[in-house]
Amino acid sequence: MNVPACSRARERGVALVEFALVLPLLLVLSLVTVELGRGLYQYNLITKSVRDASRYLSMHTPNTRLTEARNLVVHGNTAGTGPPLAAGLAAVHVIDPVWQTSGTLPVVSTVTVEVRGYVFQSLFAGAFGLPLGNITFGGIQATMRCFT
Repeated sequence: MNVPACSRARERGVALVEFALVLPLLLVLSLVTVELGRGLYQYNLITKSVRDASRYLSMHTPNTRLTEARNLVVHGNTAGTGPPLAAGLAAVHVIDPVWQTSGTLPVVSTVTVEVRGYVFQSLFAGAFGLPLGNITFGGIQATMRCFT
């Protein structure tokens, strides 16, 4: 059975119109997926750096090495050199570490490091009228047992 040429051309035209209607939705979904992936990556990056800082402080005398721990959270090294691990992360986001002692036998000492108020900066302000604005992360903290 032969299909007339004008019918085939009409079908191609319909497919092109359908693609043009679906394309914005696909682009928005792609942008949202990329932004959520970036946000999750940065959250995990900050979580790891907070964990590293609390581990670092757990090996030193309480209330010492605070600047080095802040540098470890922000820059990934104790010297504080290089760019921040996450865009917009600064030392002001690192709350002063807290040492606690609990129990009697054995006495357990812990140190807690926290990042609070970090704002994830979206690459796109919005797409097709949908705002993709910045996201403020809640407190990201880690607690380690002290060995000193």
